[in-house]
Amino acid sequence: MLLRMSTLLLRTLREDPGDAEVPSHRLLLRAGYIRRAAPGGYTLLPLGKLVLDRITDVVRGELFAIGDQEVHFPALLPAEPYRTSGRWTEYGDLLFTLADRRGAEHLLAPTHEEMAALLVKDVFTSYRDFPVTLFQVQTKFRDEARPRAGLLRGREFLMKDAYSFDLDEAGLRDAYARHRSAYQRIFDRLGLEYTVVHAMSGAMGGSASEEFLAATPVGEDTFVGCTACDYAANTEAVVTRVPAASDPAAPPAAEVYDTPDTPTIASLVELANARRLGGRDGWTAADTLKNVVLTVRQPGAERAELLVIGLPGDREVDLKRLGAALEPAQVAVFDEWATHPELVRGYLGPQVLDKLGIRYLVDPRVVPGSAWLTGANEPGRHATDVVCGRDFTPDGTIEAAEVRAGDPCPDCGDGELTIRRGIEIGHIFQLGRRYTDAFAVDVLGPAGKPVRPTMGCYGIGISRAVAAIAEQHHDDRGLVWPAAVAPCDVHLVVAGKGPQLDAALELGGRLAAAGLRVLVDDRTHVSAGVKFTDAELIGIPRSVVVGRRLADGYVELRERAGDERSELPLDGLVDRLVHEVRRERGTVV
Repeated sequence: MLLRMSTLLLRTLREDPGDAEVPSHRLLLRAGYIRRAAPGGYTLLPLGKLVLDRITDVVRGELFAIGDQEVHFPALLPAEPYRTSGRWTEYGDLLFTLADRRGAEHLLAPTHEEMAALLVKDVFTSYRDFPVTLFQVQTKFRDEARPRAGLLRGREFLMKDAYSFDLDEAGLRDAYARHRSAYQRIFDRLGLEYTVVHAMSGAMGGSASEEFLAATPVGEDTFVGCTACDYAANTEAVVTRVPAASDPAAPPAAEVYDTPDTPTIASLVELANARRLGGRDGWTAADTLKNVVLTVRQPGAERAELLVIGLPGDREVDLKRLGAALEPAQVAVFDEWATHPELVRGYLGPQVLDKLGIRYLVDPRVVPGSAWLTGANEPGRHATDVVCGRDFTPDGTIEAAEVRAGDPCPDCGDGELTIRRGIEIGHIFQLGRRYTDAFAVDVLGPAGKPVRPTMGCYGIGISRAVAAIAEQHHDDRGLVWPAAVAPCDVHLVVAGKGPQLDAALELGGRLAAAGLRVLVDDRTHVSAGVKFTDAELIGIPRSVVVGRRLADGYVELRERAGDERSELPLDGLVDRLVHEVRRERGTVV
């Protein structure tokens, strides 16, 4: 393949676009890989499409290698299967919905578990047909409230999703393990630094779930690692290390104190120490019980319900963690205090919540026998020694508190948690029978009785991977593509006219004939300086400068990643470049 910049649909930009928030968005626009078409929607220009296709080829190759079969489901789907599974309401505002001319409801697919289950039900009837795994590369749609960061969070995006069907749990575990290993090979080949973390299943359902996160400071996902073991988890999935419970009858009886002008934890702690509440010194925020009022609306419900979360006062509620724990319900901070005078703002305690019929969930650190300084449900008053299991009984526990660097590892207990940010590039699930149950997918088993298959689901964000690679592979001059995904193998820069241009086109033709992808900057209306700047911005792994030394039979080879430069004889250059590229592709024999 030979591309000439004089005729290529490409426009590089000298300045950063004003709406570009992250490096990948900025550089993909500036280097001419994408153009904004609509909020959350981007057109891929020729170079961008080449990168996308190379990533897709890597993904396809690894999935074919483990026996997956490719299909292609429609993107426009009828509503009924999603009503049957419950996800028509669970996805809520994220769904793009529409009606056809006959009034029948449809959706633009956010994912295809329902369609995969129905296809297997339609085609397979016997246990002899299993196991089977189907995959597709298809456009997905989600009505993001605030699409941002270019390809990282759009309303329309390209995904690979695979669906495994097995007759028992052992088969599901094997399929999950095969895809986990395939994902590691895929992301290694793409040149991504990534971490596999425990994750929440969310609207997908199922049990075991892991995310593949590409580390970058601009990532929307936060994940933790342990300093002493290999534990890693999305913060939404972190499990708190629970302290030991004690006898609820052991602490002294609760005592109420006047604590005027203490609506915040900081003001309460200051007063408690100044007046030695409960006859003690050294009160800290961790000794207080904070009670946060929220509203929870279940999918399809007309009204939201009140929920109170109790947690140590030195912690804040992490709404993302809380939302993941309560998904598919929608969670919001409560702010209508005037309509609920029974809830005393700033002085709320858990002692009366059961009488008010308000659900009360606590942080796992609030264990039976733990005593707290908390609100007394009267303006300007707090109580000491309010004991869990004696003075109040929670309705359950919930992981809703912020996770902080330095927290103890929930797995080994010896190390501390560190926190990093990343981009979700892959997610794998052991779905179980949620969807085969919903559609009664039964096949004849070996004993002549019906058997219901169990499912796994395995997704990779292909268009998102373009941006994730750009986030990890760039410098202050532009993109620095890994060889496996670069749109071209060689960028020929013509630093002159006449013989230099002729020589570059001849060299490019020979390289293309040998199977390499070649981009020739044959523009005659721009300076050599502009061409060099564009070459660095576009980020192809190696550039060959055909310039003033051509008369002596030499060209300059520039390596984009290491910024190495060397003068080489033109004679033998084709064989050298072909050998290097074939070695990178793993095709040298």
